Amino acid sequence: MNILTGREDEKEVLKDLLRSEKPELLAIYGRRRVGKTFLIKTFYQEHIVFSCTGEYKADTATQLANFKEKLALWFPGKVQADAPQTWQQAFILLRGMLLSIKSRKKKVVFFDELPWMDSHKSGFLSAFGYFWNAYAADIPGIIVVVCGSATSWIIDKIVNDKGGLHNRITRRIRLLPFSLKETEQFLLSKNIQYSRYELLQLYMVMGGIPAYLNEVKRGKSVAQNIQSICFSKDGVLAGEFNNLYAALFKYPDRHIQVISALAKNNKGLTRTKLLSAGKLLSGGTLTKTLTELTESGFVEKTYPFDKKEKESLYRLIDEFSLFYFRFIHHQKSRLKDQWLTRQATPHYQSWCGYAFENICIKHIGQIKRALQIGAVQTGVSSWVLAGNRTEKGVQIDLLIDRADHIINICEVKYSNKKFIIDKRYAGELKAKKEVFHMRSKSNKTIHLTMVTTYGVKDNDYKMQLADSEVQMEDLFR
Repeated sequence: MNILTGREDEKEVLKDLLRSEKPELLAIYGRRRVGKTFLIKTFYQEHIVFSCTGEYKADTATQLANFKEKLALWFPGKVQADAPQTWQQAFILLRGMLLSIKSRKKKVVFFDELPWMDSHKSGFLSAFGYFWNAYAADIPGIIVVVCGSATSWIIDKIVNDKGGLHNRITRRIRLLPFSLKETEQFLLSKNIQYSRYELLQLYMVMGGIPAYLNEVKRGKSVAQNIQSICFSKDGVLAGEFNNLYAALFKYPDRHIQVISALAKNNKGLTRTKLLSAGKLLSGGTLTKTLTELTESGFVEKTYPFDKKEKESLYRLIDEFSLFYFRFIHHQKSRLKDQWLTRQATPHYQSWCGYAFENICIKHIGQIKRALQIGAVQTGVSSWVLAGNRTEKGVQIDLLIDRADHIINICEVKYSNKKFIIDKRYAGELKAKKEVFHMRSKSNKTIHLTMVTTYGVKDNDYKMQLADSEVQMEDLFR
């Protein structure tokens, strides 16, 4: 248990299932390399009695042969030589093996990458449903875990199934990437220690994906690790993007088209603008694609303050995908010191600002706690005022609308030192606050909150305008 970093809420769910007296069917899903398999196999290592993993793009005969080999591994000397010809036969075999277990301990049956087992016209899903309904659901103490990176498949075919598995899922876990704090703990468990500013830079590239972070080498700087992992010819992430979406979605070109469009727009895009930008997308396919990307954690939908659904903004919040399109995609060379030299460019600074905004949106709970409003009911939204010939447009990416009659306008600024509010920026802040108060017609008190890396330098403008501030350190709590 000690080697599992973070995942406190998920571990509580898994503990509850061990304490349960009834059969349990758990669905766990999340993006590729987020640690689903590791979590289940580590936490339930003393209880797993059978596990099998689907093979990517393999036909039914191959999947069944793999299933038979796993049965032989888990139940040596009890399995016939020939592989089952159908999934019905496979689950009958599994049922017989489970009946042979005399232990009264909890029995965990783990199906990893379940969507890959369901090859074309295989009959897998109906056979699995029958296995659960006719057998497993009557066994006290059994926990069947189904897992997959293809989030949309798990949700459509298992969680929201209208057939044999309708309402059969007893618990589900959507496994998200590590938070900043969990990332810090993970690296410390490998005896790798960086300052929190360096950790923030690493997170802006890799996010909290455990498999990516596992490639970080002790003794190298963050910049050296990024260069090696992302830009060297043998770097693990140099070719990751090509596999990432293909492993998750049946028609990945649609998803990549949306991600590509969002990567070019720091402030996000509405559904209407996305539709006009996508040649492969109709209204229906865009809706499905956005739902799948949102559920998988690649895209964040921000609802507008005035509740106009058509003005909702979609933002790319997957750190690696953004980094890929900004720095890896279409690059013509991979010079040894490429990443080190790029850090002095305006392009790098622009990326830092957007990536830091995304991290703040993901860590809104930490921001609320820093503002001492963790227990206050809030709504998080954005606000956009389109500009015209006579009036400059205004966009606020992060608003916290509080039940205690206050709205926090959050200004997010990335800097490698204390941020300075100068005369020009002070004028922009004052105008933004006034325009929002007038156009939103809200009768709540408006507070300006500065969210920065190292805080805001004290001067008259800060005293006049900033009602509160949140620093990078707060995001690690």
